[in-house]
Amino acid sequence: MLATKHYLTQADTQKILDAADKHAAANNWAVTIAVCDEGGHMLGMIRRDGCAPLSAYIAQEKARTAAMGTRETRVYEEIINNGRHAFLSAPHVSGMLEGGVNIVVDGHTIGAVGVSGVKSAEDAATAKAGIAAIL
Repeated sequence: MLATKHYLTQADTQKILDAADKHAAANNWAVTIAVCDEGGHMLGMIRRDGCAPLSAYIAQEKARTAAMGTRETRVYEEIINNGRHAFLSAPHVSGMLEGGVNIVVDGHTIGAVGVSGVKSAEDAATAKAGIAAIL
């Protein structure tokens, strides 16, 4: 018997984006919100008015890193800040700042949300507000 697997639908992606956008709007935060699948492929993105163009790239990389690494990007930032600078050379890992949050269903990462534009903890809170809309 083949295993079944959860995945993010376009409707899930839109719910995440809408909830994260609502959270950012309530706090008057100009951020970019990116959602990807477990392989790091972009499913949707919002760049709020006033958000720096660079944030669009950073949000996507945070999402990709959280998805493919199956953990929040905060973990990678802590590893580097604790002195393991060699980790900066890890392949396919470039969004190593807090603000990327993986989406876990039944113990498996099915995608991630990356947010960039405000303080890192606020980016992460925005990502988590989006994820809460589907879990």
